[in-house]
Amino acid sequence: MRSDFIERVMRGLYSVVLYALLPITVYHLIWRGFRQREYFRRWNERYAMYGAHPDDDAPRERLWVHAVSVGEVNAAAPLVNAIRREHPHLPLLVTTITPTGSARVRDLWGDAVQHVYLPYDIPGAVRRFFDHYRPRAGLILETELWPNLLFGARDHGVPTYILNARLSARSLRGYRMLAPLVARALRTLRCVGAQSHADARRFVKLGARPEQVTELGNLKFDTPVPEGLDGFVAQFRSHLGERRAWIAASTHEGEEAAVIDLHRRLRERHPDLLLVWAPRHPERFRPAVDHAHAAGWRVATRRLTHWPGEADDVFVVDTLGELMAFYACADVAFVGGSLQPIGGHNLLEPAAVGTPMVTGPHLHNFAEIAKRLSDVQAVRIEQDVDAVHGALASLLDDAVERARMADAGRKLVEEGRGALSRSLALLAPVLPVKRDA
Repeated sequence: MRSDFIERVMRGLYSVVLYALLPITVYHLIWRGFRQREYFRRWNERYAMYGAHPDDDAPRERLWVHAVSVGEVNAAAPLVNAIRREHPHLPLLVTTITPTGSARVRDLWGDAVQHVYLPYDIPGAVRRFFDHYRPRAGLILETELWPNLLFGARDHGVPTYILNARLSARSLRGYRMLAPLVARALRTLRCVGAQSHADARRFVKLGARPEQVTELGNLKFDTPVPEGLDGFVAQFRSHLGERRAWIAASTHEGEEAAVIDLHRRLRERHPDLLLVWAPRHPERFRPAVDHAHAAGWRVATRRLTHWPGEADDVFVVDTLGELMAFYACADVAFVGGSLQPIGGHNLLEPAAVGTPMVTGPHLHNFAEIAKRLSDVQAVRIEQDVDAVHGALASLLDDAVERARMADAGRKLVEEGRGALSRSLALLAPVLPVKRDA
């Protein structure tokens, strides 16, 4: 009883703070909307105002998968695709928080899955979400630890898992103020399927019971290479001719000046070098074009010209869902989100398609993967822009080293597969019973 009282008090205080901050969410959506118009749409989903009254007697059919944005959706894709193959009649609800995540869901599955935005973590919205959609189980990808959401799932009888779970040392410190509440929320979970032993240890330190946590590996190792990749690369190369290309991928606003500087310096030795530039967020597509124009370069974009021309200096990938294919087109890659303390982005995508890569030092979101790639010398981790330039220039001049790094990366990815099959086995109790044909 005392434990229940403490939980109610902590949840109450946490929820009071969130209700007080609720007006700020409106300003946040407006502010983001000026940068990305999609934030002006579908506000009702953010507050779980769905309109139609739920049917209390409706069966719990839907499987709910939550993936906050593009990276998590991509990580979930092998799992969702496998569940769709094995259970083709199982309704799937996929929630995201960002419009780019929503767009990626539509790109991957169209209308074959239902998509809504996950509501804010206030009790009323969480209750309406579970009352309306009545999921049979919930699968949360990576590090979405919203206390009211997890308590709400328990209170509505929804067995919930965190899959591909990762928790950096930095994130663990960030939960310090809410640690007692988050610890109780974690104990409502059916299981935490951690990416690595270090992640598992940190989840236990945060408050999960040891018996709740298991190491499944990283689902990103199970991401297949895009279909028709060889043809895609051949078509790109037919427009490129004998020129070389490097890709600056998943870059953020604060890294754009560095990309311009890197391309200028690399072209001093390779005057016909093409930069393939794939910013992380759609609102940065236009600024990337503007930066390149301001540098005096001729720019093409994926949407307008489809492929780079012979006279183009920069090719901006202003689409979503094609990054892995464009990695394969490049001689060498720089993976962004790493020159600033953002935490890095997925290093397994260039490794899987055999592209040697260079990255900055800020990799706390991918520390385990970065270490494994570094151990086999499939990535060069540099401390600043000058060192990144030196590594890129060296690799552009050394075809033998590029090939060695490519082979090492592909081999590591192949050896790392298996998280998908382990995750499916873990989820067997909450998936429909497969019937013989």
